[in-house]
Amino acid sequence: MGEVGYKTQAIDIETFSDVDLIKCGVYAYADSPAFEILLFAYSFDDEETKIIDLAQGEQLTEEIKNALSDVGIIKTAFNANFERTCLSKYMGVRLSPESWVCTAVQSAMLALPLSLEGVGAVLGLSEQKLKEGKDLIRYFCVPCKPTKTNGGRSRNLPCHAPEKWEQFKTYCIRDVDVEKGIRQKLHKFPIPESEMAFYRLDQEINDRGVLVDRELVEQSITCDLLHKDIVTNRAYEVTGLENPNSVSQLKGWLSERGVEIDSLSKGAVAELIEDADGEVLEALKLRLLMAKTSVKKYEAIERSVCSDGRVHGLLQFYGANRTGRWAGRLVQVQNLPQNHISDLELARSLVRRGQFEELELFYESTPNVLSELIRTAFIPKEGCRFIVADFSAIEARVLAWLSGEQWRLDVFATHGKIYEASASAMFGVPMEEITKGSPLRQKGKIAELALGYGGAVGALTSMGALAMGLSEEELPGLVSTWRNANPHITQFWWDVDEAAVRAVRERKETQVGLIRFQYASGILFAMLPSGRKLAYVKPRMGVNKYGRDGLTYEGVGENKKWERMDTYGPKLVGTSRDILAEAMMRLKKAGFSIVFHVHDEAVLEVPEGESSVEEVCRIMAEQPSWVHGLPLRADGYECQFYKPPFEGLQDETVYFNRKFPNGKEVEWTGDGV
Repeated sequence: MGEVGYKTQAIDIETFSDVDLIKCGVYAYADSPAFEILLFAYSFDDEETKIIDLAQGEQLTEEIKNALSDVGIIKTAFNANFERTCLSKYMGVRLSPESWVCTAVQSAMLALPLSLEGVGAVLGLSEQKLKEGKDLIRYFCVPCKPTKTNGGRSRNLPCHAPEKWEQFKTYCIRDVDVEKGIRQKLHKFPIPESEMAFYRLDQEINDRGVLVDRELVEQSITCDLLHKDIVTNRAYEVTGLENPNSVSQLKGWLSERGVEIDSLSKGAVAELIEDADGEVLEALKLRLLMAKTSVKKYEAIERSVCSDGRVHGLLQFYGANRTGRWAGRLVQVQNLPQNHISDLELARSLVRRGQFEELELFYESTPNVLSELIRTAFIPKEGCRFIVADFSAIEARVLAWLSGEQWRLDVFATHGKIYEASASAMFGVPMEEITKGSPLRQKGKIAELALGYGGAVGALTSMGALAMGLSEEELPGLVSTWRNANPHITQFWWDVDEAAVRAVRERKETQVGLIRFQYASGILFAMLPSGRKLAYVKPRMGVNKYGRDGLTYEGVGENKKWERMDTYGPKLVGTSRDILAEAMMRLKKAGFSIVFHVHDEAVLEVPEGESSVEEVCRIMAEQPSWVHGLPLRADGYECQFYKPPFEGLQDETVYFNRKFPNGKEVEWTGDGV
């Protein structure tokens, strides 16, 4: 219990800033000199909610300030990162995430919506978030456009609309009450302590942020603008059009030259280029160049960077509430372009120095270069370097482990060449005959990437099978061949599906290998080997999108609306996230500073002369206590700016495996999977 005698403090605040919260994130938002807290609503131990009107001169009491600093008092909020970050700025000291509980995370763990309004509606709370809140926020919390009507002011204050201000205070109080109502509704489903530890780690990583090479960012944006001017001017010269970027004008121009086209999409233009020549060919190439967007992420970095030169808040804990994975925010580091430039440092230095003519001379496509340099905008602070470590083929390893596909586990416990081994098993060809550039390896690779979790022809197509040279006629056979080569995985899918259906129909616990299903309180829980539970709300049997009986549940669909969806066996499992989370906890305990992470990769900011890639990889590859018989492997490298994973970096890459069931420890160097 804390010093002021309370156990919990529910909080909601309303704030003002001239920085766009959605586009720039809460850290840059609160970092602005114009930032201020307008209202502070709170409730100790679920007592009546009170409000402090900071905008009109009221102050936080010492009792409240002590409670905010007291780690013995649990602070609760919906999206607690916002309240904690803003209050840290207000109080002039970083408030530790140690004593904060996020109701949004608790809701996400039950696969509920990620908004306060959405959760309140789904749970059917007696008190709902007030709908007029958006208008009030727009009025008081963001700058307004100066007009004659408002006297030329750029901001609305309480004195400009006293009645609205009183409504705003009611709105703020209501948000606390709704948050408390959600907590009460979900009291049977508290956040497990293990997940609370991961949440606190996540908050530490977001608070730390990552340093940005601002010179590279600024010069990249400038270079893109200059390049677009050159391309556009050339398009004017070639076509003679008033606006060569106009779809209708360019279609008409092409039609006059005997080229009829329904769409000027990237794919359609690329197809036309194959058979075009002369001025039509050049015009089409210019069209692709004008449409190429290479700096959106640079602009996102520029908007989001704080006064400390770092970008914070790149990841959202449990943002993918279907699986519990982290979701990317702001710059979307989970979706950064790959690097294929062999002389990456040269390209980077040319851009940083503003040597754009040389860049145009040395490289075929300036937009492509800028796009591939985005990763390198993230740099370690002075006196440090990045150590980057990534789990090798983690999804494939976990799937083999869960299903008991022994030949795959043997591959991962020895040479690790799963693409070659898969092709060998699929086509009955000795593995030594399957070289890195062979068509069979390509088929093995695309099959591995697309088919592991129940994917079929559609998955192969979306993963680029046709672009790799495979024909549509080959794809069904490739699916069958892969499934025949992996009978335990295929059977595991349908066993999982059957177990989930039985759990719903019979209202009893079922189990398939290490996965258990349990129906409770109108929710189907899939209990993973780690102990974490995936939730499926209001499950029942229904007709799926294929017209067959299948399991359906309520959740957030692709259109971000609450709706009924269907699922099946391969989609009901997800363990790799838990392995990464535990690995990051071990890295933290070993004293490493994680600046961000991408999929199954952790990026560490490590002082020069301390530690090594080998140490980081060994820590990553340690088996969690709940894992037995899963051969984990981590790959790593050092760099002075964030650069590609492992393609083309074999000489710098170190690979480690931990002990396997036979007690043997295997170490590799050289080419990765």
